[in-house]
Amino acid sequence: MSDATLNNHQDWFVPENKQDSEFLQQWGFIPGVKEFLMLRQVHALEHATVWVLSSLNQNQSQDDETIGGLSTEQGFFLYGKINPLQLRKAVKLALMRLQKGEWDLAIHPRCGTNASVATMLTTGMVLTTHLVLPKEPFTQLLGISLAGITANYFAPEIGMSVQRYFTTAIPFNLQIRKISQTVDRGGRPAHFISLKWQNS
Repeated sequence: MSDATLNNHQDWFVPENKQDSEFLQQWGFIPGVKEFLMLRQVHALEHATVWVLSSLNQNQSQDDETIGGLSTEQGFFLYGKINPLQLRKAVKLALMRLQKGEWDLAIHPRCGTNASVATMLTTGMVLTTHLVLPKEPFTQLLGISLAGITANYFAPEIGMSVQRYFTTAIPFNLQIRKISQTVDRGGRPAHFISLKWQNS
């Protein structure tokens, strides 16, 4: 991700360092609110760490597609060939850069959110087209094809917006607890970055 992309993004929503703490104070009595807020922040840090690791590994600002991640409300897994020392450096650097305003690091084009949005949008548009258009085979085929193409055209941008405003949040409340090599529930080797919540 280039510096121009990071610094030129204009947004109507500017993250505040106490927004999640204040939200939790007001709505923390609802089950799952803290976990949801934590997961959003962890998700952002996971993405930022992948970006930083990619730049450390390749000495450039491009995505290293051999690195992947999975967020939980307690931290995140990273998969791929990762140097543990570089990982420690990358997590700390990613957290610092996010907190200092490089908010676009929280968004990643390979995020599962994008795939989910694309699937839902395509399904919705194809079903709507099927129900609205006349039932002649040629009309249906043409309509469904156009719906699929249109959905796939708009899905990446919509997916990025869903990440920005819903599935990630700037990790103002996260503190790194521990980084360890582990095996995930599926038996795959990974690094787990354990995080904890701290009120800002």
